[in-house]
Amino acid sequence: MSDLAIHTAGLGKTYGGRRPVEALKPLDLEIAPGETFGLLGPNGAGKTTLVKLLLGLARPSMGEASLFGRPVSDPDARRVAGYLPEGHRFPPFLSARDTLDLFARMSGVDAADRATRSADLLDRVRLGGAEDRPVGTFSKGMLQRLGLAQALMNRPRIVFLDEPTDGVDPVGRREIRTLIEGLRADGVTVFLNSHLLSEVELVCTRVAILKDGERIRMGTVDELTRRDRAWRLVTSPLPSATRDALDGVLAVEGATHPDGLVRSTATLPDRTALNAALDRLRADGVEVEAVEPARQSLEDLFVEAVSDTPPLGAEADRPADA
Repeated sequence: MSDLAIHTAGLGKTYGGRRPVEALKPLDLEIAPGETFGLLGPNGAGKTTLVKLLLGLARPSMGEASLFGRPVSDPDARRVAGYLPEGHRFPPFLSARDTLDLFARMSGVDAADRATRSADLLDRVRLGGAEDRPVGTFSKGMLQRLGLAQALMNRPRIVFLDEPTDGVDPVGRREIRTLIEGLRADGVTVFLNSHLLSEVELVCTRVAILKDGERIRMGTVDELTRRDRAWRLVTSPLPSATRDALDGVLAVEGATHPDGLVRSTATLPDRTALNAALDRLRADGVEVEAVEPARQSLEDLFVEAVSDTPPLGAEADRPADA
């Protein structure tokens, strides 16, 4: 267990009251050092509750959790963690430089390291020319980038990012994505909670989907989005006889593409059947431009996984941050 960045065993949380709400059902989770792990789920799925439990900000109702082998209830476990919460706020009268210095002090960063560390991070998040401006004059995107910098001030071994690209323009999103990839290259574990599924798809090594406090999917993006027994084909136009022969095997897109090539999806039981279909195409004079496993987007998978509509008013019983 000690070699895992995150380990949970039966971790769960129920909020009490007149009508108790099981915000997180018992969860077993193992995340290795250096992983970039994406957490997805609709509002009220339990994502924020899980992050709070992992950071010791909420007490579990059952089970246990550890960071690098230390129980999350141990303050030393949290010293190796950085955290960017959603909707964070900074004192508006502080400059960006002073804001990072404040958080560095609270994180126990050595005085000799604070100035150089803050200058480096402000440059990395494109705030190098605004270090002495009051935070109250910052745009939402600038505040988000400053929040990311503060999460990294203590050189964390693991960083929790809750909607890190919220309010950031496309250029800024790409830069944050590059920064996350750099963290992974440095061996830092990243726990990413985001509604921008396209970003998650690009940077995460594994993904879990929560719904109603329960994990309903988990795996690599490739594992989750691959469609079994289906391949995408790009070919030259198909003769009518070929279409008739492969009817029920090839589903040809109706759209006309400028390159004149045809896109289709082949549904076949195995690779041998795929090669037989390709042989038929070539025998009929069809040129094959590309063949690749068919995939659905992570967004399509997510919508499919959480598509059940909850009863009207069900969300009203769940705490807003659950």
